[in-house]
Amino acid sequence: MQIDLPTGIQLEVDAAGPADGPAVMLVMGLGLQLTAWPDTFLQGLHARGLRTVRFDNRDVGLSSRLRGAPAGDIRIEALRSMFGLSVRAPYSLHDMAADVTGLMDVLRIDSAHVVGVSM
Repeated sequence: MQIDLPTGIQLEVDAAGPADGPAVMLVMGLGLQLTAWPDTFLQGLHARGLRTVRFDNRDVGLSSRLRGAPAGDIRIEALRSMFGLSVRAPYSLHDMAADVTGLMDVLRIDSAHVVGVSM
């Protein structure tokens, strides 16, 4: 399902498991969709009474694409970062973290465990 965040970003979201269970926010790594989470992993969490919320990050899968945003070559930007130079990116990790908290607000989740891959 598509969820509109207050920032105007739309995230593709899959929430499953017991609606009243403790929430687990599943944040997939750079460039991978929510479908990359193994089904057996999700089933194990659900069997333990946990509610899972997985989503496509911005610019991934079915979530919002930031068209026309300035972006550099990721290889060059990675090198710049390694040498402590500023990185040119259309958004920051802080913005992506705000996507998670915004999603939690929309879904009325007060607190959650967070499990991430990469980043």
